[in-house]
Amino acid sequence: MNPALIPLVTGTEVTFWICAPLMVLGALGLVLFRKAVHSVLSMVVVMINLAVLYAALDGPFLFVVQIIVYTGAIMMLFLFVLMLVGVDKPDSAVETIHGQRILGIIIAVALAALLIYAIGGAVTQPPVGMDAANAAEGGNVPSLAGVLFVRYMFVFELTAALLITAAVGAMVLAHHTRVTPKAGQRVLSDERMRAYAERGEHPGTLPSSGVFATNNSIGAPALLPDGSVAERSVSRTLVIRGAALDAADLAGAEENFRAIEAQRDIDKEDDE
Repeated sequence: MNPALIPLVTGTEVTFWICAPLMVLGALGLVLFRKAVHSVLSMVVVMINLAVLYAALDGPFLFVVQIIVYTGAIMMLFLFVLMLVGVDKPDSAVETIHGQRILGIIIAVALAALLIYAIGGAVTQPPVGMDAANAAEGGNVPSLAGVLFVRYMFVFELTAALLITAAVGAMVLAHHTRVTPKAGQRVLSDERMRAYAERGEHPGTLPSSGVFATNNSIGAPALLPDGSVAERSVSRTLVIRGAALDAADLAGAEENFRAIEAQRDIDKEDDE
């Protein structure tokens, strides 16, 4: 067999056959996952593998931009927006725009046709590579700079203006206007006094917890001036968790402590 007829497998091809299936799986996860956070993470997988392909094709600038800008900035911005909007809100199935389902199907078919045309053209034509493009300006980064800031400068500036407009629009949509004005100190004071007159609620702050003589824990209730136990002095969270101390047991321990002290005083007087 002639050694010249044996096809050689390059590192770029090996990288492609490793990253391409991962990109396909990530793209399928982007479409099929029901949770928006999982879809965003799937898109991150696609972008990272795409950056690896850029590096394998001798595109260091695109590799760095893909990692820092798209994966590290834009996708994290998507996650922050999901955090602000909320991921647990159910999507409404009611069509707010008439005919949007039919329009969506038409657009999906058109995008699928465009994708098939692009992939078919890339498969049928021989690969050109980036050697000639990089050699035109003396390297990958100078060639990209010439394309962006000389040949397509107006389009590049227009894209920047659109991105700024989109960012401002996202800020406006995420901003919630307060419907009711914030109540002032006078209004809150009047409400507390009204609640005290109508329902007998104490207008002051709740008593501090942990004021028993034998215990200073926040799970121990406080004592009122008449000696009774203030149940509201313990946080409801501790009560629900079962971490609050029993007021009856504390009261019993207090009585036992006083009885022991009284007996010690009696024993001391007898000794004298």
